Amino acid sequence: MIKDTQIVVTPEEAAKEELYTAKVAESLAIELKEITAIKVLKRSIDARKGQVKILMRLEVYIGEEMPEEDLELHYPDVKDKEAVIIVGSGPAGLFAALRLIELGMKPIILERGKEVSDRKLDIAKINRESIVDPDSNYAFGEGGAGTFSDGKLYTRSKKRGNVQSVLKILQQHGADPDIMVDAHPHIGTNKLPRIIQKIRETIVNAGGEFHFNHRVDGLIIDSKQIKGVKVGDNSFKGKAVILATGHSARDIYELLHENNILLEAKSFAMGVRIEHPQKLIDQIQYHCKIRDEYLPAAAYSLVKQVDGRGVYSFCMCPGGFIVPAATADNEVVVNGMSPSRRDSKYANSGMVVEIRTEDLEQYKEYGVLAGLQFQKEYEQMAFRNGGMGQVAPAQRMMDFVKGKVSNGIPDTSYQPGIISSPMHMWLPEHIGKRLQEGFKIFGKKMNGYLTNDAVIIGVESRTSSPIRIPREKENLQHTEIKGLYPCGEGAGYAGGIVSAAVDGQRVAEALLGN
Repeated sequence: MIKDTQIVVTPEEAAKEELYTAKVAESLAIELKEITAIKVLKRSIDARKGQVKILMRLEVYIGEEMPEEDLELHYPDVKDKEAVIIVGSGPAGLFAALRLIELGMKPIILERGKEVSDRKLDIAKINRESIVDPDSNYAFGEGGAGTFSDGKLYTRSKKRGNVQSVLKILQQHGADPDIMVDAHPHIGTNKLPRIIQKIRETIVNAGGEFHFNHRVDGLIIDSKQIKGVKVGDNSFKGKAVILATGHSARDIYELLHENNILLEAKSFAMGVRIEHPQKLIDQIQYHCKIRDEYLPAAAYSLVKQVDGRGVYSFCMCPGGFIVPAATADNEVVVNGMSPSRRDSKYANSGMVVEIRTEDLEQYKEYGVLAGLQFQKEYEQMAFRNGGMGQVAPAQRMMDFVKGKVSNGIPDTSYQPGIISSPMHMWLPEHIGKRLQEGFKIFGKKMNGYLTNDAVIIGVESRTSSPIRIPREKENLQHTEIKGLYPCGEGAGYAGGIVSAAVDGQRVAEALLGN
């Protein structure tokens, strides 16, 4: 007999199989010895009240064995099959490639950056020497921006079947099985590079191709149909082109615009990254002085409308650190990530303000690229107000809200270093003022959140793309260019690792059907 049941347990009981098994037996009113196996289906934390509880959904095997799970990889050989060109090796590109292989087509992936092992060296140079390689950094290179991120896998996508397949593929390539059951799963920046390498090995072993240090700089278009792309003097042609370049590849938007390929401006968000002591966030969220040893570092999610625009937390990284995410040496951009154990003493989150197209009136001369120009100027403003290289401008949280210069800044996780800067004075007013009001509101919602023990660091500007590459609703091709498939975050159709991966799978399936 197999029974699906739910139990509510303490953090310690959830962490120890013998304890939650006893709870299950009690819940089902059966003898402990009757349970032959238990499979955890879902696990989530309920911290709304004073005592934190863990909610568990379980599949209970009574008097019969649980079948073994198949984690073998099954991909056909597509070496001699028809080729599809994929520009970009982030989650959208990689999962599009895997799905193409399953469907009997050969992916040829062109990646402007380097493979993971070489990319690590360039990232170290950013942190230690403020040297930014425009093609190999936190945004560009094998695996895209997702490789050196927290690996947050939570998505609000309703396509649960596709989401589960993405998680299963990640597990098959080395991710912890817990990602299949946790309500807010994550992998960790320390584990992601090896997983990305294994995915590449799967693609290559099946006959797919990878070409690193291949930045696309030309399109081959004939009679409104794309035939391929150019990289310097080389051409790559195929049945179709999947454009999965991520939201930081500004040169790709400019290339499309130069070729009169339709683009659309859309809303996006920009702001700062805020860092608190993790201990403080734990105390606020778990209602305790010291976090239970069986509980993970606490997270939070905040959102509020301020003066007609959304102000909200983004990419919250408990037990994490802030990193320099610039893609050029005259800009400062920050992002956040966490290792798998989330054991840093800091908690950080993007805190951003919604930007709509009507907010960019002064950039109207740039047309559909107005949002890109605003991003650039915002990042260059942070560079000018920072120190040398990637040293970032920073301010204590309460000082920012009160409009005071910070005399001394708390220690932070940001390796290149920070410098006190009056961010309340130079941030664009429609961002700065709303952040100030948002922080006041969030301080009331989370007692203790608004504090001078927290520091804001500028700027967080790459939350999403200010441009959408329009595509047909059903066949997912560009609305004007046949054979061109915009995909993932850079095209404006995803927001995070899982949703980008799901979009890559969908595009591969649509491509085969067209």
